[in-house]
Amino acid sequence: MTVSHERHVTRLALAGGVPAIAVALWLLWTGDWTAKVQWTLSVLLLGTWLGFAFALRERVIRPLQTLSNMLAALRERDYSLRARRPNAEDSLGLAMLELNILTEEMKQRRLGALEATALLERVMAEIDVAVFAFDGGEALRLVNRSGARLLAQPAERLLGRRAEELGLGECLRGDAPRVLELDFPAARGRWEVRRGGFRQGGLPHQFIVLADVSRTLRQEERQAWQRLIRVLGHEINNSLTPIKSVAQRLQALSLGEEAGRGLELIAGRTESLTRFLAGYARLARLPPPKLGPVDVQAWVQRVSRLETRLAVDVVRGPTQALQADGDQLDQLLINLITNAVDAALGAGGAVRVRWAVAESELEVVVEDDGPGLPETANLFVPFFTTKPQGTGIGLVLSRQIAEAHGGRLTLANRGNGHGCEAKLRLPL
Repeated sequence: MTVSHERHVTRLALAGGVPAIAVALWLLWTGDWTAKVQWTLSVLLLGTWLGFAFALRERVIRPLQTLSNMLAALRERDYSLRARRPNAEDSLGLAMLELNILTEEMKQRRLGALEATALLERVMAEIDVAVFAFDGGEALRLVNRSGARLLAQPAERLLGRRAEELGLGECLRGDAPRVLELDFPAARGRWEVRRGGFRQGGLPHQFIVLADVSRTLRQEERQAWQRLIRVLGHEINNSLTPIKSVAQRLQALSLGEEAGRGLELIAGRTESLTRFLAGYARLARLPPPKLGPVDVQAWVQRVSRLETRLAVDVVRGPTQALQADGDQLDQLLINLITNAVDAALGAGGAVRVRWAVAESELEVVVEDDGPGLPETANLFVPFFTTKPQGTGIGLVLSRQIAEAHGGRLTLANRGNGHGCEAKLRLPL
């Protein structure tokens, strides 16, 4: 049977005084003393002996209990306990002093780790790139705010789900970094995928970082289009101007009906081509926005009233103002409403405009009851149009205005299969 340390100390403390007590009692009881004195001194000797023995026991056991409590507190990450009046002149006091120093150092390290973790969480929450971390089984273990927004679900509902289920399986395989065309519930476009590994709890994990490069690539494409437009516009205008002038002079000479119709056609097409190039030149020369206060309700209602072919239904949202270029936003919303009315008139439907505020963004939605979009991939490509008389610059110009304000513009068919929905998001 194992004897506890306390009993060992007690026995040794008692045993240390046994020889002296035995000699004292032998001398006391064999000497010439009265019985009363003998019993009195015997009780006094035994009481003193037991008192010092148990005092020694407490002197040895109590500091060990203090050390045990402090170590238990450290194990529980409680750094508030301290040994009182540690004395560096003796071994026990030195042990207490070192333990106090260790507790303070661990407290500072713990505080630093908490601050670093809080900073990392804040940075993860605020950065505009999506971060996902997966365990060895490709189950999601960590997602930041941008990632949750990209998947259009709260983080609590995403954690534990597999990468394939979230549409991220392709990102965990193949080369990295690379650019992928990805479609998520909240956005679609081109994303730069970066991937790395780390260990947690001794087990391997992977993390991926998704950065939306669509805007950057579109900006480069836009600059290329602008340079092309300026070159083409300059060269074609230099040729169209004399052609139009000569055609008009020849028309005045009355060379015959057939020749007159031909010259009239030449002049008309020249004029149309000139207007066409003027529209593209306007796209290439879009100035940076001049910011000022814009009342959202007044802006939406004012632009909606400009459409006379069909009454636009304005669904009122919250009272809100933002800093933007009012003239450019007018042109943007005019283009969206015009397209929606064009689609609705052919199908006998309606057009609605509404707005809301979410996560420090203003979202303006223009939806129609038209036939929907047969082609969505090329909507924002210059020169592309689905209208017989269209120029293909309205949506390109609208998205350029949105992105110049730090926002984004998307078009998609409505979920119920009827009509189209244009979403404009602008930062507040």
